[in-house]
Amino acid sequence: MKGFNSILATSVAFNAVATFASVLAPRQSSLPTVSVKGNAFFAGSNRFYIRGIDYQPGGSSQLADPIADAAGCARDIPEFTKLGINAVRVYSVDNSVNHDSCMNALEAAGIYLILDVNSPLYSINRQDPAPSYNAMYLQSVFATIDSFAKYSNTLAFFSGNEVINETTASTVTAPYIKAVTRDMKQYIGDRGYRQIPVGYSAADVTTNRYETAEYMNCGTDDQRSDFFAFNDYSWCDPSSYTISGWDQKVALFSNYSLPIFLSEYGCNTNTRSFQEVAALYGSQMTPVYSGGLVYEYSQESNDYGLVNINGNSVSELPDFAALQAAYQNTSMPTGDGGYKSTGTPSNCPAQSSTWLPGTDALPAMPAGAVTYLSNGAGPGPGLKGNDGAGSQNAGGASSGTATAGSGQVTATAAAASGSTATGTGSATASKAAAANLHMPSMSLAPFVCGVVVVLSSMLGATLVL
Repeated sequence: MKGFNSILATSVAFNAVATFASVLAPRQSSLPTVSVKGNAFFAGSNRFYIRGIDYQPGGSSQLADPIADAAGCARDIPEFTKLGINAVRVYSVDNSVNHDSCMNALEAAGIYLILDVNSPLYSINRQDPAPSYNAMYLQSVFATIDSFAKYSNTLAFFSGNEVINETTASTVTAPYIKAVTRDMKQYIGDRGYRQIPVGYSAADVTTNRYETAEYMNCGTDDQRSDFFAFNDYSWCDPSSYTISGWDQKVALFSNYSLPIFLSEYGCNTNTRSFQEVAALYGSQMTPVYSGGLVYEYSQESNDYGLVNINGNSVSELPDFAALQAAYQNTSMPTGDGGYKSTGTPSNCPAQSSTWLPGTDALPAMPAGAVTYLSNGAGPGPGLKGNDGAGSQNAGGASSGTATAGSGQVTATAAAASGSTATGTGSATASKAAAANLHMPSMSLAPFVCGVVVVLSSMLGATLVL
């Protein structure tokens, strides 16, 4: 275990910031946007591999938005740079607040964000999905997109996380998850944003993992995900590529036409040495996989943490040093990694004893949400919601079945203007449309935070603000 880092006094940190802040000027984006080509991600013309960690200090029990916490970002980003990561995943954010400081500081450190758009109050209900897929829910989802689409280091959005679990009954949620993916892609296109990839994070469940992957990649282009990710804890050190069964998964997904990555990995049954890192970025896996995210940064009750957080200070745990060593001993792949530039959609899985959806039909976008495509979602409700009740029983659910292809970028926008379009649920724009979202003005804070991060990294210290 590495010793506890030296702590800089607050006055020293702010004196250093003051010295350099005067020479700061607004800068152009230093990170290329990430896009999908074939079954891989690309940053510009270069193949991009996700080498990152899951990041939600406090976990679900003390839910807070880490990307709205400038002091927390200044504390943690130096640790990210020590690890050498290029991405973090965040499970919940507050879509009612500004995120410029942390997003710009992450960008300055060369780090992308992979973001879940749901929160406990605004999500699809596994037990009763139909009522929870409603206009209020989509307003929150779309508001989250509005909040993060402007950042070049927003890598991707997750439309759901482990909604489908080990129970067969949970597979009935699949059409609703896929409808949310379709709606997000359409909203991104209709609002004129760049094509930010949208996909799903599946549970570590053998009985339906591949069916879920097939389902998310079948149907018309507007219905299909841009990528597929899954959580995988099957490699428990000491293990190997074959003992863990990872070789069988690579073989299973060898003809899958979307990018695949691990949205969580890092079994903690035994002492973690992260032997799987070498395999994940090795030539046997790069033709199919595009990296992954280690679970998780902060120590919570489930004992997966890389660090302990105490206020504005952080202490590294043994797993931090183990992961750091694994990354240092594993070079990032070069070249295109053997990716497939072309591929075909999957066939939709047949109904079975472990997979209940019997058709590829999806629910239509709720009528009350159609107006957001042309007018914008308006301000987000945040993590606590407008009334504390959330969206799951808000009413305004979908009332019909969508026609395949109805989620193309122009289809529902035409419906909202009064044209006929099948599958939107309504051709009448709601009078309750929220006002257009106004982008916040820029301040010096993001640049100051970036300087703090750089100084902290150079001095190898934990910053106290």
